[in-house]
Amino acid sequence: MRGIVWHGPEQMSVEEVESPEVGPGQVVVRPEATGICGSEIEGYLGKMGNRTPPLVMGHEFAGTVTEVGEGADEGLLGLTVAVNPLSSDGTCYLCRAGLTNLCPNRKLVGIHSPGGFAEYALAPAANVYPLPEGVDARTGALAEPLANGVHAARLGTAGGHPVEHAVVIGAGTIGLMCLQAAVLDGIPTVHAVEPHEGRREQALALGATGAHASAEEAGLAVEGARDGLGADLVIDAVGAEVTRRAAIDLLRPGGRAVFIGLHDDGSTLGFHGVVRGQIDLQGSYAYTAEDFEQALSWLVEGKAGIGELPPVLALEEGPGAFADLVRGPSAQIKVFLAGSGS
Repeated sequence: MRGIVWHGPEQMSVEEVESPEVGPGQVVVRPEATGICGSEIEGYLGKMGNRTPPLVMGHEFAGTVTEVGEGADEGLLGLTVAVNPLSSDGTCYLCRAGLTNLCPNRKLVGIHSPGGFAEYALAPAANVYPLPEGVDARTGALAEPLANGVHAARLGTAGGHPVEHAVVIGAGTIGLMCLQAAVLDGIPTVHAVEPHEGRREQALALGATGAHASAEEAGLAVEGARDGLGADLVIDAVGAEVTRRAAIDLLRPGGRAVFIGLHDDGSTLGFHGVVRGQIDLQGSYAYTAEDFEQALSWLVEGKAGIGELPPVLALEEGPGAFADLVRGPSAQIKVFLAGSGS
């Protein structure tokens, strides 16, 4: 079968790869839409130590079940499903505490095993969710990035942290997912910060109270609405040093910053303000099964999405699509790949 193989920094090609062999508790899925994730762009550039070449990436995917392994539900055969690519051992201390996303033995399809940028991919049978009739596979493929947003937004209000005014930095896929999760979770005012005009327009269309070209503009808007007080919650969906600093600067005393973006590894942050302002710094990684299920529910119900869905490109267009995405953001929020495209 054909797959897109990453061989190292900016080295990617479509070639023949080994077809998956279904095992107990597994299913084979023929991906009909696999989204390119921002973390995969970083991986493509060689900036992600958790990806080892040669690798078939692709963890945001949905498609048709073509084989089921021993112990898997045979009723899944022929169904279009969304795939939760993240698995945990279910037995360790963190799993028992409900922190399955932090399991030291977690596995992610597209990192620890070949992913959805191929004609067929393996997935745990317990991690596939049948889509209702008429729901597009592209919608199902958005469940994984939206689950990240659900998790980040929930961490933002965890422990009873009061949030009336929130800011999301970045309006790429993950930023827009965090934005929608915050709105759907009931946060009354959610601003977006995004330098790209087309993405600011998308943020407004998807529920943002305001969309601003800079953090300074967003800060003025929030402070103007609450007598000089900053935001209760800021979600940094970029992960650059400048956006991490901006997240802290935008907060009120006692506010919370949730960091989900992974653009830069190292960042220098001033901590006098963090200590004196009693600022809460919270990392957000991936999601739990409950987060994924909530995300898929919102997507299927039409409460969340990315607006008009772009066409699915053929696998052969994948290397070029990765190279294009490296050049910088565009108005197109998501690129989907699969088989021969559509």
